[in-house]
Amino acid sequence: MHALPGDAIARAMHDIRLIRDNPHAFDAGLARRGLDPLSAEILAADAALRALQTDIQAALARRNEASKLIGQAMAAGDKDKAEALKAEVADLKAALPAKEEAERAQLAALHDRLAALPNLPADDVPDGEDEAGNVEISRWGTPRSFDFAPQEHADFAPALGLDFETAAKMSGARFAFLKGPMARLERALGQFMLDKQTIEAGYSECATPLLVRDEAAFGTTQLPKFREDLFQTTDGLWLISTSEMSLTNAVREEILPEADLPIRMTALTPCFRSEAGSAGRDTRGYIRQHQFWKVELVSITRPEDSDAELERKTRAAETILEALELPYRKMLLCAGDMGFAARKTYDLEVWLPGQNAYREISSCSNCGDFQARRMNTRFRREGTKGNEFVHTLNGSGLAVGRTLVAILENYQQADGSVDIPAALLPYMGGITKLTPNS
Repeated sequence: MHALPGDAIARAMHDIRLIRDNPHAFDAGLARRGLDPLSAEILAADAALRALQTDIQAALARRNEASKLIGQAMAAGDKDKAEALKAEVADLKAALPAKEEAERAQLAALHDRLAALPNLPADDVPDGEDEAGNVEISRWGTPRSFDFAPQEHADFAPALGLDFETAAKMSGARFAFLKGPMARLERALGQFMLDKQTIEAGYSECATPLLVRDEAAFGTTQLPKFREDLFQTTDGLWLISTSEMSLTNAVREEILPEADLPIRMTALTPCFRSEAGSAGRDTRGYIRQHQFWKVELVSITRPEDSDAELERKTRAAETILEALELPYRKMLLCAGDMGFAARKTYDLEVWLPGQNAYREISSCSNCGDFQARRMNTRFRREGTKGNEFVHTLNGSGLAVGRTLVAILENYQQADGSVDIPAALLPYMGGITKLTPNS
């Protein structure tokens, strides 16, 4: 762990003051996440750390005081007293390095303990251990009635240019090589989504780095918990698993004027995931890849505005599905199924007729001040001197590859072709249909 500043615990991902003031509420939040009570352990470590810091401060104060007394004793001709004070100062000075090293170790241990704990769920998040506890909020659209048996995209899309075999030759499993109109369709989707989010939803388009440092990955909570899901370069940088990592960190270690909020940013980037924790899931097809494109939506807000911003962000993602005429449902995730950094999350699940099921295509989360504490990102209200942590939100607007899959399955025809949704036609250069082996 890197050396930590003295205020690291004060601005840790969980507010230690709130744990001190209401340990039962902290444990209750952990319980909703399926974790055992930890407030007693954390507060014991906090008390030991503060006691050590008090001891160090007392030793420093006594060293300074004794140093002054040496001069007074020498001036008074009391050599014995001066020598005794010199010996005391030497002992204090010799003992300090060990105490300061112990302080750093205890500070790092408490920081790391807090860093490993997920965000606490908001009060209106339903209880539940897994996806079975999620609550359906609404549905949009009616799944299409086919006059033939609809297929999964993995069975018919290779003939349309979604080539897994060529990608496997050079990269292995969970990569794809898109050809011709199929590649054009994926590019069209990304551009269409960006246009919708910038022109209609008011997000500012950004082009971000695809590689970030440890501090950035820690700030958006990919480190340390999800280290195995990331790809790392030989010089220690991390390939982004989502442009949330680079967009949100754009405001790290800043104090923002209240007038600048809310900040809304979007980016279309490739994303890279090792999928270490998803062995055996979606190994066929284009659902779960090591490399994929995604339009990300990030917001930085005042605390009192973040709940409304989550609704706004989720609606921005919904408009993409509706414009493409893809049936979907909106789910409120239960406490046990939310992501590590989220305090409240909506998932949008698109209908896939080939699977006869709804599958996640967007996840929109309010992280509260959880990421802001890790990034030390604050704002100053107009007319005040104090600073407060901002709230951060993120969401997919949308995952391009999964949207491509949804179009392939929902717009498939009996002859193996796929019609292009009307909303994408302006982006397709005159192509209105994907046809086998075109």
